[in-house]
Amino acid sequence: MHATLDHVMMRVEDLEESLEFYTTHFDYEEKGRWEADTFTNVFLGPENVHEEGALLELTYNHDGRTYDMGDAWGHIAVRVPEDELKESYDELMESGVEDYRDPESCDNRYAFVTDPDGHEIELVKRDHGEKWSLDHTMLRVEDADETIGWFSRKLEYDLFRREEFDDFALYFMKPEDAAEEAMSVELTYNYDGRHYEMGDAWGHVAVRCDDLDSTWETLMTRDAEDYRDPESCGNRYAFTKTNDGHEVEVVTR
Repeated sequence: MHATLDHVMMRVEDLEESLEFYTTHFDYEEKGRWEADTFTNVFLGPENVHEEGALLELTYNHDGRTYDMGDAWGHIAVRVPEDELKESYDELMESGVEDYRDPESCDNRYAFVTDPDGHEIELVKRDHGEKWSLDHTMLRVEDADETIGWFSRKLEYDLFRREEFDDFALYFMKPEDAAEEAMSVELTYNYDGRHYEMGDAWGHVAVRCDDLDSTWETLMTRDAEDYRDPESCGNRYAFTKTNDGHEVEVVTR
């Protein structure tokens, strides 16, 4: 199974404000749009996004609802050149982004800003990938062993990087044969046994496949949760869930 991460979906309360934020400050351009009766989906990414690079999906529901951020989802991370973390953060500040966690407060290893809805965006130093392209999406998990096993068994993901600290650990996973420019999932495990609330401001991560029915059958054989099967989604996509309840969409591109 080749299940490269295709996109990450976030819900927004003001579509035009969010579009202006990402297109102005991160130089994203619209890659696709789906207009339905009750909602709009817009897909964004850098102009020269890699073939295996992930997109950002903004979902806007037309009924004016508000959202709860929860804490089961952490952030998205975007790439900046290795020696340009401070310059990139300053660039965002000068263009009107609110100061949140500057590089100095993060030991000059990374930095954070937030979008208009409060979704956290980490700036990470990378020697590959287009500037501002999506590097990873962070999920908080309650049982690291079980979640690593879920991504390994269900999606055939490899653990390619880990960082162990006194009170938490980070595990990065994606397909073994994925390009460097492909997005990964960062699993964050806190050692204090806390539980997380999913909220509804975050939607899902999506993995792409060549054959939806065949991939779904494989997932069911591997005991993935039968959440929304292809038939219930008009045979256009499908959804399962991780052991922690994070939604994972399966799509063809």
